[in-house]
Amino acid sequence: MTDEELAKDLGPLAALTIGIGTMIGAGIFVLPGAAVKEAGPLAAGAFVLGGTIAIFTAASASELGTAMPKSGGAYYYINHALGPLFGSVAGWGNWMGLAFASAFYMTGFGQYVVTFLPVPSLSIAGITISGVKIVALAGGALFVFINYVGAKETGKLQNAIVLILLAILAVFTVFGLLNADLAKLRPFVPPDKGISPLLPVTGLVFVSYLGFVQITSVAEEIKNPGKNLPRAVLGSVIIVTAVYALVLVTVLAAVDNSLVAGNETAVVDVARHLIGPVGAGAMLFGGLLATASSANASILASSRINFAMGRDQIVSSELNEIHPRFGTPYRSIGITGGFILLFILLADVGTLANAGSVLHLIIYGLLNVSLIVMRVSDPEDYQPDYRVPLYPFTPIIGAITSFALIAFFANTIVLLAVGFVVFAMIWYAVYARGKATKQGILGKYILSRSEQIPDAAVSATTSVQPDGGYRVIVPLANPESEADLIKLAGSVAKARNGTLVGVHIEQVPDQTALESAREEFDFAEADELLEQARIDADELGVPIETHTILSHRSFEEVFDAAETYNADLMVMGWGPDSHGAPGRAESAIEEMTHSLSYDVLVLKDRGFDPSRVLVPTAGGPDSDLSASVANVMQEFYDSEVTLLHVADDKQEGEAFLREWAEERGLGDAKLVVETGDVERAIESHAADCSLLFIGATERGLLSRLVRGALVLNVVDDVECSVLLAEQSRKRSLRERLFGSD
Repeated sequence: MTDEELAKDLGPLAALTIGIGTMIGAGIFVLPGAAVKEAGPLAAGAFVLGGTIAIFTAASASELGTAMPKSGGAYYYINHALGPLFGSVAGWGNWMGLAFASAFYMTGFGQYVVTFLPVPSLSIAGITISGVKIVALAGGALFVFINYVGAKETGKLQNAIVLILLAILAVFTVFGLLNADLAKLRPFVPPDKGISPLLPVTGLVFVSYLGFVQITSVAEEIKNPGKNLPRAVLGSVIIVTAVYALVLVTVLAAVDNSLVAGNETAVVDVARHLIGPVGAGAMLFGGLLATASSANASILASSRINFAMGRDQIVSSELNEIHPRFGTPYRSIGITGGFILLFILLADVGTLANAGSVLHLIIYGLLNVSLIVMRVSDPEDYQPDYRVPLYPFTPIIGAITSFALIAFFANTIVLLAVGFVVFAMIWYAVYARGKATKQGILGKYILSRSEQIPDAAVSATTSVQPDGGYRVIVPLANPESEADLIKLAGSVAKARNGTLVGVHIEQVPDQTALESAREEFDFAEADELLEQARIDADELGVPIETHTILSHRSFEEVFDAAETYNADLMVMGWGPDSHGAPGRAESAIEEMTHSLSYDVLVLKDRGFDPSRVLVPTAGGPDSDLSASVANVMQEFYDSEVTLLHVADDKQEGEAFLREWAEERGLGDAKLVVETGDVERAIESHAADCSLLFIGATERGLLSRLVRGALVLNVVDDVECSVLLAEQSRKRSLRERLFGSD
């Protein structure tokens, strides 16, 4: 599947106005009344503090955005840096946070409409829908449609709305300054409360600062994002913070605070007091524009996040589909619109605003952490055109302040946020982990340094890695067999668009601490072995990651490594020194090899030559695995495949073998049916082949292998290489959620 591309048709002004348009609405036209009621003139300080907290995250978002101008914004950066588990949290949180915010803005829009145009309530099936909600639902549907037809039209509309809105506010501010009396601002700090309301009110008004990161959500559609993105992100925060502070201080200096405190349409009433009916009408119109532009920009950004989640398989990739005429992710926009309309119906305006804010604070905290991860890991493709000043203090302060502000919301809102986080993690474990293929930079960084990082951190990292990508693990110990194992394993991995995982187990005496061995042992031979594996994998064109594992155990550690690195298939050697521990067969191995959660191929290597492959089969899952590998041999080595079936009745055997071969894509293979002794038939035909496949006839092939109790003695009697196959059992739900023990 190829990624769909979005057209770059948003200019710098459109990008800037997306941020301003999202932020300018609730801060000026809805929240001053509630803020002043709690904190008096100190409310202006809360708006400034909110902008200050936002500016740290805005700087981090600007750097990440110029390095990765991808649709999805904060979600994409978190998913890329921290991995798909946190990506699921960020995606759902950002998507739903914007949907809540959009519903809040449209509900505010409905409140302004009904002040001059009474809309009757509607009763459906005993449920009463207020006039405010009816207007909000109609407005929400309209703006969903506008976004459906294209980002270019959205950008033009946003430009017009924001420019008109700023002009109205500028005139209003001038009249306020002409009537200002600084004495009305005193006392600036409420004498009965002190500064204690500052942080709670900052949390209340933070919904006003959701717009700046949303510019990065459409980064893929911005012209010259290296320059225009940071200008738009930082510029929108600075402009809006200045507007908030100036307008609110002007209002409080121009009229008695009692006219503002607790008044949901405070700016309209202040304009009527200062300018008259014309001023009130202008501010009423401004309120409509503000709430509409906020909703419009939020819908635009939220649908892009949903689109990006589909692209990363966090949600269904069918959401990726681009409209053939409008060039928009129309399915994402449609689903997002459905959530917005549902939230309008179910929640009150306060819940909508607070839910949008607290979910975004989680995202902002993770975004700052993502920047630190990118800087520390320093991946080769991370080349931002803009870098945050005063690193690492800027992202650290941004993360701490974002997470800390959550504590000042009502408990019900915090519980709602926690619920979304838990839901997103469960969603990832149950749905997305099996489909997502993209590892985060943090996970790669930890796993690539597994020898230097505590085992607990490595285990925690691997337990949440995506397993949607096919992973083939190859234990390596003998340089003489390394090339053949890599060829075999690499071919299977390449056929499945998968990844090789080469591991070398370095056994440490029980008396030596592993940490001490890490510092004192010489791993030159292991490094050379794994480097050669990387070279051989590169020649095959298959990605590989390599690990040296220090352990007091040897052969048993191979099975733990397969679980640790989420293997779908293990390809291992069989013979002296093939796995670094000839003859060791502790009792634990028998238990391990009876309960494998991955497929296993064991190569008795007498020279890897896949030109003539013999696959005996009596049916069953393990011969199915042999058949799938035979298909790979045909694809990559043009192997001549012979299928052998030993039956009591030759005619029935031929019918079975033809059907079996067709169902497994081996219809062009040579079919041979024999009667009599199975081992004698295999040995006879193996004389003319270069590679013999044998599937286990029962569970426990590997345990019998390490105990020297194989039933088929033919394995030792033939001269060609032998590949033994044992297919996995299915993982339980507990293992899918939390990994294997």
